Amino acid sequence: MSVFRSRPALRWLVPSAAAVVVIGGGAAAGTIVASADPSLPDRSAAQLLVDVQSAKIDGLSGTVVQSADLGLPAIAGITGGQGDADLTRLITGSNTARVWYAGEDKVRVALMGTLGEADLVRNGPDVWMWSSREKTATHLKVPANAGKEPKALPAGVPSTPKEAADAALAAIDPTTAVSTTGAAKVAGRDAYELVLSPRDTASLIGQVRLAIDAEKHIPLRVDVYAKNATSPAVRVAFQQISFAVPDAQQFAFNPPPGTKVTESSPQQVEKELAKEHKAAEAKRKAAEASKPAGDEPKTIGTGWTTIVTAKMPKAEGTEAQQLTGVIEALPKVSGTWGSGRLLTSSLFSALVTDDGRVFAGAVAPEKLFEAAGKK
Repeated sequence: MSVFRSRPALRWLVPSAAAVVVIGGGAAAGTIVASADPSLPDRSAAQLLVDVQSAKIDGLSGTVVQSADLGLPAIAGITGGQGDADLTRLITGSNTARVWYAGEDKVRVALMGTLGEADLVRNGPDVWMWSSREKTATHLKVPANAGKEPKALPAGVPSTPKEAADAALAAIDPTTAVSTTGAAKVAGRDAYELVLSPRDTASLIGQVRLAIDAEKHIPLRVDVYAKNATSPAVRVAFQQISFAVPDAQQFAFNPPPGTKVTESSPQQVEKELAKEHKAAEAKRKAAEASKPAGDEPKTIGTGWTTIVTAKMPKAEGTEAQQLTGVIEALPKVSGTWGSGRLLTSSLFSALVTDDGRVFAGAVAPEKLFEAAGKK
């Protein structure tokens, strides 16, 4: 069993925006070469896929950096603003995390931000969630008969290169070409490169490249390139990594002075999660009930050039004003299909028509216009 499947707390450091991009497809031109070419025995793409799924490690520590530059225009509410919560950090900036792992019940993840640090620590039965910015910490005890892992990381915690790789590998189907190309050095370690490419040249995505550690077989880096690009639009990579088992002190968490500590329990966490799920489900059902038949999201095409289409969601109050402001900031476009607003980036395009339809995909705007014309 894959270490990352059996130990989900290792999955961090790809913001959801980047994950969506990776799930949608691949990255750049086949002419791109590895940054280094260490002498490694030949391994086929099939062998590398088996290596990734069977990887097992006893411990590691390291720093992962996620960076993204999708070539989006400057739009208030999407690519403007300040602070860690700003979407800019997910789609046009970078995020850094530190991780320590010494077994199923010894895991620490620290998300580093300009305004503070957020940690998740599992040390045997003790689980801590701490925010330096809020000066708060939540502590709970995991029952001895419970699973080895906390059931969920805090909202917003991203994933490892492994999770990004899983998303990319899930896209493998007849529309995807799988190959290898040279080798690379990542965080000072030798790695093989596995390449996923769309067979349909209409995709804005050229390739997804996975750098897989030659010895330990875990993904060290995932790059997503736009077609014909020479640098990645999205990168998730270990900047530094050690496979030595971290010292036990790394998992001994003591709240700093002035921290407000809340004692919780798995039952309370389950209760809160159930409450949130119930509220979300009620909201979803209400939205479904008020939605005319046939308004469900639909897909056009297959594989890397799939286009998703749906009706604009209804919004009220401040949310409606913000949404309207963002849409009206987009360039105006028109054609035989009608008129609307267009968002373009190096990896995807999105069209919002004046009659309330939305089209999005890893394709050029012309493909969206074509889809919009087929009512």
